[in-house]
Amino acid sequence: MNDFPWLTTLVVLPLLGAVAVMALPRTKGERAATQSDLPQQVALGVSLLTFGVAVVTAFQFDTDASGFQLEETHNWIEAFGAHYALGVDGLGLVLVLLTVILTPVVILASWRDGDRGRWSVNSFFAWMLALEGLAIGTFAATDVFLFYVLFEATLIPIYFLIGGFGGARRSYAAIKFLIFSLLGGLVMLASVVGLYAESAGSDGGPTYLLEELAPIMAAADTDVARWLFVGFFIAFAMKAPMFPVHTWLPDAADEATPGTSVLLVSVLDKIGTFGMIRFCLGLFPEASEWATPVVLVLAVISILYGGLVAIGQRSIPRLIAYTSVSHFGFIVLGIFVMNSQGHVGATLYMFNHGLSTGVLFLVTGFLIARRGSRMIPDFGGVQTVAPVLAGIFLVGGLSSLSLPGLSPFVSEFLVMTGAFVHNWWYAVFAVFGIVLAALYILLMYQRTMTGPVRPGVEGVRDLGVREVAAMAPLLVLIIGLGFFPKPLLDVIEPSVETTLTTVGAEDPAPDVTEADVHAGGSDEEAHAE
Repeated sequence: MNDFPWLTTLVVLPLLGAVAVMALPRTKGERAATQSDLPQQVALGVSLLTFGVAVVTAFQFDTDASGFQLEETHNWIEAFGAHYALGVDGLGLVLVLLTVILTPVVILASWRDGDRGRWSVNSFFAWMLALEGLAIGTFAATDVFLFYVLFEATLIPIYFLIGGFGGARRSYAAIKFLIFSLLGGLVMLASVVGLYAESAGSDGGPTYLLEELAPIMAAADTDVARWLFVGFFIAFAMKAPMFPVHTWLPDAADEATPGTSVLLVSVLDKIGTFGMIRFCLGLFPEASEWATPVVLVLAVISILYGGLVAIGQRSIPRLIAYTSVSHFGFIVLGIFVMNSQGHVGATLYMFNHGLSTGVLFLVTGFLIARRGSRMIPDFGGVQTVAPVLAGIFLVGGLSSLSLPGLSPFVSEFLVMTGAFVHNWWYAVFAVFGIVLAALYILLMYQRTMTGPVRPGVEGVRDLGVREVAAMAPLLVLIIGLGFFPKPLLDVIEPSVETTLTTVGAEDPAPDVTEADVHAGGSDEEAHAE
């Protein structure tokens, strides 16, 4: 079974599904509501099939082993030393699973969102499937050149999803997103070329395979490695996004359809934090240590800035977007504190943030479609007329603020623990981000869901069967992983150990000596007497 190309299958299935959806009879515009739902049905079927294959793939993964598993390596461009190489460790597997979980949820929740686009309904769902396949490939790539190609290719589906099916300012939002992403990609391309130059001078010739590049970069000139690190980090910071290169996200989230926002923030943006671990720390350990103080300051600024700005937002999607800037600050903080608690928490945070943000964006989309407005002042008393919608929105909000008993709490607790172990000052400032989260979530819920029913809200109907069915898997995971996160932690921990070994970081030993232990025992005995 392990000889079967599981990862290639996961990449190819959605891409073939996208082609199949585009080949179906076209449905477009207002007529789509009266036409066949075949494009949606085929897209949902392909995404569920991909999910099933991913589950089977996950059972092939050995949680007791470290390093990449389910590897596939084939020569691609020999002159560059580029390979078609795929493999997953715990980090990659967790993000692949997040992708295959969210895609069918988004398709089911977005059943009618393609009707009002400038292009056919077929293209709306085909681009979603294409994004799924490309994202899986990006998380599984173990060749830097292949990763770069897929990294750039993911821009194409999301650009057309925003520009073709978004709101009134969709063209502006799509172009702004593309400019920021392409700029980051160009900076990273310079570092990719630099890796080729470094590896070309080695005994084995040019290569982009991670396992071959790591020892080459370990022996590289310090200044060269640091410049290459900077190129990768800037690209990943833009993708994540982090302060101050985050400004494209609120516009994109405000104009995109809710499903597109979920795929953008919960899946695509995770490539940024994934890349920081896989490439910044994996290839440039010394440079990562060198840059840590600056990165941690930027992470804390992102946490506080995102939270503060979110409080003042009038548009619900923009508010959720700024909360994600704050959440990504927590993830980056966990990555660069360079200890096991922080790293495990950051990786788990990526998965849990995808679930909670997915719930918030999708329920917000249901709400906007019913009310015809995304502005907070236009709401009030929704829980009176649509209690199920309000209840799910509350669970998503409480999950976003990391309420104990819900899955994000575990990851945020681990990140904060790691921050205290590294330097308590960073943790102290990050704590204010937790306070801000309670403010922006609870204030948003109070202003939109509670109080008297405002004019225009009376006609808001509650969620239907399809919409509840779309939300159910996310709610089950949020609650289930809140009480029992062990399955994901077992997958994540070996990859974290490997990364920290590469960086040369070790968890500090407990500040307790053997004499302290004996002294404690003597005190207890004396007290007992």
